[in-house]
Amino acid sequence: MSEWKSKRFWKEVTTAPEDDGFAVLLDGRPVRTPAKVPLVLPTEALAREVAAEWAAQEGEIAPVSMPFTRSANAAIDKVRTQFDEVAEMLAAYGDSDLLCYRAEGPEALVVRQAEGWDPLLEWLRKAFGIALSPVSGVMHAPQPAESMVKIREITQQMSAFELTGFHDLVSLSGSFVLALAATQGLHPPETLWALSRIDETWQEEQWGRDDEATEAAEVKKAAFLHAHRFFQAARKGG
Repeated sequence: MSEWKSKRFWKEVTTAPEDDGFAVLLDGRPVRTPAKVPLVLPTEALAREVAAEWAAQEGEIAPVSMPFTRSANAAIDKVRTQFDEVAEMLAAYGDSDLLCYRAEGPEALVVRQAEGWDPLLEWLRKAFGIALSPVSGVMHAPQPAESMVKIREITQQMSAFELTGFHDLVSLSGSFVLALAATQGLHPPETLWALSRIDETWQEEQWGRDDEATEAAEVKKAAFLHAHRFFQAARKGG
């Protein structure tokens, strides 16, 4: 959209209901995505988040300060246009989920992984009927075909906006299970992010922190927390 790289020209930001969602208006003009598609959000909650970002802009527009707008653009211009491919890619994480690949040693790390990850695999089995088996080491071990069918059904049932948030939850954590737990509110997202970092935290405890790695991890954590907020805001009736 032409406004994306320009300076602020509007005075008022509002939202308005549309037949298929909610639009964000700048002085009555609808915002469009980079592909020139109307930026229509599935829920009023998400429309308010996007509108707040536009209202906060001063001077030249800074896309980096507008994560909800960027995610919404991605949902419309990218995920919606290749939904099946994205859904399949995310489902594939279930076949090599972080939670299923355990350290062979030392014993303290093995125990920490088991204590952190086994309850999540048990929750997945009870809540969704999906059984994933952990293994020791890093060699790929295929998961049961019926479990993969159920995992694919979960991603296929999401909307393009939900799948956009889910994409970042999965790719940032390396775990379909942790991402699904985040969408279901099983634990606070901060807790789930910490569970995705068991190995890295262990290494820090043994060898000390690397400032550059720590900074990169904080950026990823912020993105994970945003993805959780985006998913929840995009969920109809949520």
